[in-house]
Amino acid sequence: MTSPVRRSRTSDPDRRERIARAAMAVIARRGVDGLTHRAVAAEAEVPLGSTTYHFATLDDLLEVALDRAAEDNIRLVRAWASGLPVDADLPRALADLVVEHLNDQRPHTVVEYDLYIAALHRPRLRVLSTAWDDALVEIFSARTDPVTGRVLAAMFCGLLVQEAIADPPSTVDELDRLFRRVIEGPTAR
Repeated sequence: MTSPVRRSRTSDPDRRERIARAAMAVIARRGVDGLTHRAVAAEAEVPLGSTTYHFATLDDLLEVALDRAAEDNIRLVRAWASGLPVDADLPRALADLVVEHLNDQRPHTVVEYDLYIAALHRPRLRVLSTAWDDALVEIFSARTDPVTGRVLAAMFCGLLVQEAIADPPSTVDELDRLFRRVIEGPTAR
C-alpha cells in the first residue's frame, strides 16, 4: 500500500474541500456506516490528522458530505430545468431525469439518500435534507403549480429510492406513465 500524498496546509488550500468530497466517495462505496476518518483520509490522500482538524467528528463529516451532495444534486436539477424547453413533454423529461440520476449520477444519488436517511437519527442533518426537498418543490412548481410541484418532488425522491434497488428497474416508458398520471390526471395515457 502506498502512503498518502502529504501536502502542507499552505500549499494545499483545497484540502478541506477534497476531504468533503472524499467523505462523499466513501459513503457512495461503503454507506454511512462505513464512514471513518481513516477511510476519508485515505480517499483524500491526506494525513489522518487533517480530517479531524477540519471535521472533528463523524457527524461533521456527514454534514459536509450531505451539504455537498445536496448542492451537487440541486445544481444538476436546476441545470436540467433551465435547459428544458418551455414546450417540453414534462412527464417524459422527469422520467429521463430519474433514469439519469440512477445511471450517470448514481454515486451522488446514493450518497444523497444514505445521508437523507441518516437525517432521521441526526437532527443536524435535517436542515440540509429539507433544503434539498424545498429546492425540488421550487423547481417542479415552476413548471406546474405549488401542489403538483410538491407531489412531483416527493414522487421523484420516492422513485429514486425505489428504482435504485429495483431489479429490474422500471423503464423510461413506465416512469413516464407514472409522471403523466400525476401531471395530467386519470385520463392520461
